[in-house]
Amino acid sequence: MQIRSIVQGFFYGNYFYGLCAVALSIEATLQQEYPLADWTYYLAVFALTTWFYTLPYLLDKTQTVPDLRASWYLKHRPFVRWSQAVLLSICCGYALYFVFTYGRYMLQMSAVQWTLSLSIPFLGVCYYGISFNEQYNLRKIGVLKPFIIGFCWAGICTLYPVLWFKITHEQDGGLDGVGYRLFLKNLMFIALIGIMFDIKDYASDARQRLNTFVVQRGLRNTLFSVLLPLSIIGLATFWWYGFAHNFSMMKISLNSLPFVAMLFAVQALKKRRSILYYLIVIDGLLLVKAICGSIAMLFF
Repeated sequence: MQIRSIVQGFFYGNYFYGLCAVALSIEATLQQEYPLADWTYYLAVFALTTWFYTLPYLLDKTQTVPDLRASWYLKHRPFVRWSQAVLLSICCGYALYFVFTYGRYMLQMSAVQWTLSLSIPFLGVCYYGISFNEQYNLRKIGVLKPFIIGFCWAGICTLYPVLWFKITHEQDGGLDGVGYRLFLKNLMFIALIGIMFDIKDYASDARQRLNTFVVQRGLRNTLFSVLLPLSIIGLATFWWYGFAHNFSMMKISLNSLPFVAMLFAVQALKKRRSILYYLIVIDGLLLVKAICGSIAMLFF
């Protein structure tokens, strides 16, 4: 029972998202051949991701007891509030340290760097409509939901490590050609996971008239006319790129595993799955991708 409670807390509390954000940041840094950031940066990434994903659940006034995750938040609200305070303190502490240490160079950042830096949090805030009129949040645009999520994740994991390096080493510029390709790859991979999550939220999205892929097309068409073809296209595109750039077979195989796992996940969603299944198995594809990509870069 204790282990089950810990597992529920880890996934319901969104700490797994924080772990995935750190792992994907490390993977993208290695793939772009930049030095890894220091541990305080990754701690801040973990804290910010976990805090941001948890905030809407605390602010949501429509939570009902029958929903397992809503029930968990109602039962553990004091702990969640304490956790949020700690996570926010870490984020603010790192932000102050970064500004005091590198503030002079930040004032000299180019317009491109400022635009790239601010676009991610701006979209993230607009997605949930936090502190704004929720009638106008981007989440209401159902078909765009997964792609907005993918863009924000790709920015945090692919773009921010590069900007961190550029700022801390007083260099100008942002992503190069490889970086933009990785950005697009991560965006699409995470967007596909977002579409899978829309399957879980089908009933509530339909009630709220959010025109997601699954609401518009139905379960079967979403699985086999959207997710399956896009997964295959993603895998084929990577194979083309890998062979064109003379990647070793081991590197190609390792980086192919997340796409293969995604194909199996698409098949598995033909059956109704629990919320923990989505949080562990479907979101687990993020961690699989990060681990496989990092191993491929470090050893092959």
